[in-house]
Amino acid sequence: MTRGNQRERDRERAQARGGGKAAKGKDDGLTPEQRRERDAKALQEKAAKKAGQAAGTSDAGGKSNKK
Repeated sequence: MTRGNQRERDRERAQARGGGKAAKGKDDGLTPEQRRERDAKALQEKAAKKAGQAAGTSDAGGKSNKK
């Protein structure tokens, strides 16, 4: 191997820079059922907001494909 331990050093550097961000999402103190309910509620609110914006404006900020 010509690279030696560069891969391991890069992993260590990435972990030090990230500060363990990957494990942050799982440590919210909720059960899976509570997390599902929270996420479902957030999705419903997002869909309602988008529907409200679409009803308020015909273009909703998107580009029209009509020529």
